[in-house]
Amino acid sequence: MVRKAAREDKLAVRFRQFWGVTKRADLLESLKAPDFEAQYQTLSPHVTNRFTFRPSEVAVHYLEWPKLTDLCADLPNNGLMEKRGGGLMDIDRAILEHRVQLYFDPGTDWETLKALGTGLTENAAGYETKKVRLKVQAVKTFQADRICRYALRPFDNRWCYYSEVSPLWNRSRPALWEQCWPGNSFLLSRVKGVKTPEGVPFYYARGLSDDHLLADDAFCFPIRLKAVSQKGKAQNGQNELFETEAPASSTPTANLSPAARSYLASLGLPDPDADPETASLIWFHALAVGYAPAYLTENADGIRQDWPRVPLPDSGEALENSARLGRELAALLDPETPVAGVTAGVIRPELKILAVISKVGGGTLNPDVGDLALTVGWGHGGKDGITMPGKGKVITRDYTPEELADIREGAGALGLTPEQALEHLGRTTCDVYLNESAFWCNIPSRVWGYYIGGYQVIKKWLSYRERDLLGRPLTMAEVREVTNMARRLAAIVLMEPTLNANYQAVKESCFPWPQAKPQP
Repeated sequence: MVRKAAREDKLAVRFRQFWGVTKRADLLESLKAPDFEAQYQTLSPHVTNRFTFRPSEVAVHYLEWPKLTDLCADLPNNGLMEKRGGGLMDIDRAILEHRVQLYFDPGTDWETLKALGTGLTENAAGYETKKVRLKVQAVKTFQADRICRYALRPFDNRWCYYSEVSPLWNRSRPALWEQCWPGNSFLLSRVKGVKTPEGVPFYYARGLSDDHLLADDAFCFPIRLKAVSQKGKAQNGQNELFETEAPASSTPTANLSPAARSYLASLGLPDPDADPETASLIWFHALAVGYAPAYLTENADGIRQDWPRVPLPDSGEALENSARLGRELAALLDPETPVAGVTAGVIRPELKILAVISKVGGGTLNPDVGDLALTVGWGHGGKDGITMPGKGKVITRDYTPEELADIREGAGALGLTPEQALEHLGRTTCDVYLNESAFWCNIPSRVWGYYIGGYQVIKKWLSYRERDLLGRPLTMAEVREVTNMARRLAAIVLMEPTLNANYQAVKESCFPWPQAKPQP
């Protein structure tokens, strides 16, 4: 770390923690120790641990598994980056469509756009607002089919207007857009962990997603690929004046590396290019493994340091069984996919009692008098239009006898004991408040505290919808969305025993990955 005129050939890195208000004094006192180096742990920074200076324990078996990037034919793309103050996205489609139509309309004067108060009319680094608007208008007209769903954060889908014309979006990721076609979907992960707690470093999306859907940078692995012409690949927004739309893509192929294809062939599975189900097996299997708490706990140091590594089962049956669990997870992670027993049909006993919208003291809530407004400090505006989470209001309590009875009934149907169900849901529950009059009753503590990609899922969703930020109360549909979110997350935590058993079985009968690098 310190450059010296005369340097040693063999350098050593040593580590020690100092805690508390006396850490400076403790550090100075440590200089007097007769055996100074004995106070420290010797580390071995190496390419396999990304040259970390932090102690870590990574099991040999983990380093023998393939990284996510070993499995794909095309390297993943980052999600989009807007940095336009939300001008290109909105919770309300109609509002977004009107705003973008005004932006594209040459008859709309600048002051009218300015009055909308979005980042589209605020200069930023590499973004001169008036020049960009003229550039966009010169090569494009408003296209209603470019308004599409956009996964901003886990369980927080919005609407966005997509344009590849640079720099309307700060990063428009045209290569990602090319793979957003009906029937395709994406496994999301990140290069390394940057937040504590991080929770699960995997997600699933069916379309466009944000670069910060997972902290710090979310990468999207398309399950299948459509090849595009070189002209299409070149549409990075730099030469739009002379380009036309890319021609129609070819027949989709599986996004699988040669090694991943050889693995599937060795199991006697169909050609993944000809069979979409086979093309998705490895990716849904990775999702199932990634949501197993045992996998995250046993391999925490390795998962934090780099792309997650995933063990592959040594039989086609085991892979298909694991992928089936992954598909169940994918449906639960997609807020727009109805899930029978969870968000649609007859709701399971242990889920129907969760996140029930209620009024303090009983009675009926009245949306017309603001009963559905978030006003207890879930979020506030920060610099550059960034939303900062707040404390809000949560009351932690014991379950009522009625709530426990429904949990017991649901646990039996899942093949769990009531004790196991409580272990995974949490032994206490939370009442989460919208305001001083309304609350979601009974969100189990582990559901309320569930993290994906560094975000506490429900709390993060609420932070964006404080009335002062949203400009209105919640709608009943949005209130129900929190209920559905809690039920989806509860269904996921109740899958954990099955996910753990699946992971342990795969780990014990693991396919020997040919490209894995042994531990140094």
